[in-house]
Amino acid sequence: MQTAIGEAQWRAISTQDTEELATLIASWAKPGTLLALDGDLGAGKTAFSQFFAKAIGVQGIVNSPTFTIIKEYEGAEMPFYHMDVYRVSLEEADELGLDEYFYGSGVTIVEWASLIEELLPEERLELYLEHTGGEERLIRLKGIGETYAGWCQSLNDREVGKQNG
Repeated sequence: MQTAIGEAQWRAISTQDTEELATLIASWAKPGTLLALDGDLGAGKTAFSQFFAKAIGVQGIVNSPTFTIIKEYEGAEMPFYHMDVYRVSLEEADELGLDEYFYGSGVTIVEWASLIEELLPEERLELYLEHTGGEERLIRLKGIGETYAGWCQSLNDREVGKQNG
């Protein structure tokens, strides 16, 4: 059986647009949700993660887990696991027991996820953030699996509605 794949793009003119996307995706999240973030250095991966965390009810400051690798937060209805694997080898990541997070009761965001792609669940939402000048960002999304492909379709439908409205 072939895995469903969907793609979408989100143009963020400002950080508010990035927050809008993070909030929308957070509204769809459920336990076991995995967001795999990649992109240019300084493109907004951590900012996206902070907006997402806020949208699921995480209180307090969410900062980059660059040196701690994994940070756990309590959200309103489920835990939030924030990972940064930039400084971790594939072998080191494999020893961290990431499956407990990926398939657990919370939602996970992995920054620099492509570095551990073979350890990620097959079904996930990949987001690639890139600078397009000033505060503008282009966020390319790839949903792997029926759920995430559906999210991309919903984003595409939403963009068509914006253009026609």
